[in-house]
Amino acid sequence: MQKLSMAELNRKSPEEFKRSEKTPLIAVLENIRSAYNVGSLFRTADAFLLEAIYITGYTARPPHKEIKKTALGAEETVSWEYFPNAMVAIESLKLNGYKVFAVEQVRDSISLEKFIADKNEKIAVVFGNEVSGVEQDTILNCDGCIEIPQLGMKHSLNIATAAGVVLWEIVRNRLHS
Repeated sequence: MQKLSMAELNRKSPEEFKRSEKTPLIAVLENIRSAYNVGSLFRTADAFLLEAIYITGYTARPPHKEIKKTALGAEETVSWEYFPNAMVAIESLKLNGYKVFAVEQVRDSISLEKFIADKNEKIAVVFGNEVSGVEQDTILNCDGCIEIPQLGMKHSLNIATAAGVVLWEIVRNRLHS
């Protein structure tokens, strides 16, 4: 095996990225404390061609040096929008035909491996605060909750890790449907 060169990776230019057809999937960030986590989400959104990131509450937003450090330019190409709180974002999403799911451990959550969305279905996924998770009022306004199965002693993941796992699983299922 030989590592691919930058030329062999066939990376999109910023202009090509902006013109590309996006995955009908939006990540909603609710009160994320770490701007580094936000930057990581921008890179993940770029990797999976997400339609957008919705930033809510006190979550840091571009331009921000810590976002820039981890986003590595993705904050310049991935579409994003700011909302004062997750409720306003959810209202907008539902008016535009999105089904909204929180990533949270709740009664009757859908285990991630069982969550299958139609290839063209518009989905938004809410990721919550690093300590308190998705707010209860936000959960009550979602169409459901997705839970990442966890087998160890800890029952939480870093927001950037959780988002990578959930968003990849949704995108992967769409690639194979």
